[in-house]
Amino acid sequence: MPVQIPDDTDFLSFREQCESQDGWVARYNKGVVTVWCRDEECKTVQKLKMRIVCKDVTAETLYDVLHDTSYRKKWDSNMIDTFDIGRLTVNADVGYYSWKCPSPLKNRDFVTMRSWLPLGNDYLIINYSVKHPEYPPKKDYVRAVSLLTGYLIQSNGANCCTLYYLTQVDPRGSLPKWVVNRVSQFVAPKAMKKIYKACLKYPEWKRKHDPNLKPWRYPEQNTLPCISVADLTVQRADSLENIDESCVNEEKAQHHSDDDET
Repeated sequence: MPVQIPDDTDFLSFREQCESQDGWVARYNKGVVTVWCRDEECKTVQKLKMRIVCKDVTAETLYDVLHDTSYRKKWDSNMIDTFDIGRLTVNADVGYYSWKCPSPLKNRDFVTMRSWLPLGNDYLIINYSVKHPEYPPKKDYVRAVSLLTGYLIQSNGANCCTLYYLTQVDPRGSLPKWVVNRVSQFVAPKAMKKIYKACLKYPEWKRKHDPNLKPWRYPEQNTLPCISVADLTVQRADSLENIDESCVNEEKAQHHSDDDET
């Protein structure tokens, strides 16, 4: 399947999914964080939606944090590696991301096409998995598939914003039920709180690290090699390895420490 760079219609559709309550069931609702899922979805390919209200954080800062791969290495403890591969347009690129899974589950990675758009007072970032000829699946990772993942940032005034995170990922494997439950009850809320904490620290960090370098805002700063969309194809899940990890016991799995989270 050919790769299509999202247009305004795709961004508007994504925003509507984030804002809609129809068909969503709340799985977690404490403080400023809410997590929903769609009950009718296949449990392996679950669609999740999260929301957090970020006080003392501007929409612009949150947008910068989600784009800044150098800073992500400072706060995303689940990440193994991330890097940009190349640019497609002034607001679309291709990148790589790998993350840790609880042992003995295999770690996962993605190659995705990402596109972003400021829309009025909102900012949107969406991605889906693609195949790049120079970045095939790796031996020690399971190549997962993002069917649709993205962020909606809404400004709530001068110094407050709301972040929506919507994701539908095929992990390419039969995961234990406890993993699926843990994602909505623990992993997702902690991830949202971690982003919020990262936003509070970002302005000070950025002042010391190339404060004027923001290629996601200023395309003329982008030094990535150009990629032709014709070199990419949509990553189909059925063309990838599918492993059975459904028998992994929760007590034997090693969860990564989140001691800094409350």
